[in-house]
Amino acid sequence: MLKCRLPDINATTRLCAVLGSPIAHSASPAMQNAAFQALGLNWCYVAFEVEPKNLRAAIEGARALNIAGFNLTVPHKLLAVDMMDTLDESAKMFGAVNTIKFERKNGMIQIAGFNTDADAISVSLRDDLGMKLRGAKVLLLGAGGAGRTAALKLASEKVAELYLVNRTVSKAEEIANEIKERFPSVTVATKYPEGKIDLVLNATSLGLKPSDPSPLDEKQFPLDRARAVYDMIYRPPRTRLLASAKKAGCKTANGLGMLLHQGAKAFKIWTGRNPPVKVMRSALEHNIYGH
Repeated sequence: MLKCRLPDINATTRLCAVLGSPIAHSASPAMQNAAFQALGLNWCYVAFEVEPKNLRAAIEGARALNIAGFNLTVPHKLLAVDMMDTLDESAKMFGAVNTIKFERKNGMIQIAGFNTDADAISVSLRDDLGMKLRGAKVLLLGAGGAGRTAALKLASEKVAELYLVNRTVSKAEEIANEIKERFPSVTVATKYPEGKIDLVLNATSLGLKPSDPSPLDEKQFPLDRARAVYDMIYRPPRTRLLASAKKAGCKTANGLGMLLHQGAKAFKIWTGRNPPVKVMRSALEHNIYGH
């Protein structure tokens, strides 16, 4: 594996960062810095703990500092939409921003919002679980920024049935109504399914902490009724949900693949260069698994 070290910082170093709360678990710096090094770019990527109330100030501060770009994670993806000067079609389509590019145009720094999560979800489900989304039956846990993006992406891929479960039912209902309007061929409900399904997808943050309960109520939906389980969380690499799924005989995958592919697309948005995906994957595996 390419050993990553931070470059020599100087006046021409370009800075990128990931903003979130919490953020200490993030493997994005390891992945992006390895990519910059592999291509010989004088760029550096760091992580900042930013509370939601300070997100706008952080973005405007980055504009003033001529920072190259941001990634956004929980809980900022929905909040950032109204803070952009322009929205890429990806951000408009999925109503969430996880990648920001600061670009000088006509003497002014413009803030553009993108969504690289949606495509990353489908690529990772295909590569890591062998999942064919068209015609699939899916239980999606969570209706925040990641959950909304996942729901709309799954609907756009023409899943047959989509079950949305969220602690605040009204948020799930809001997404369900949007799917009914935009993707009428998809059967959508805000409840647990009664029969067998192809995939359980966790888009909540439950599992980041060892003390977190499972995001799934197994009394309402036993895991032996699911063929596969995907958890967007990648640290810890096996959450309580994935451990239960493995025990139930499900095929499982964590969010490393999604993190990789959304990060690779963000890299290209910022630098204009093709990302060294193998290097980025290796850096993630070393950071998360220690090998």
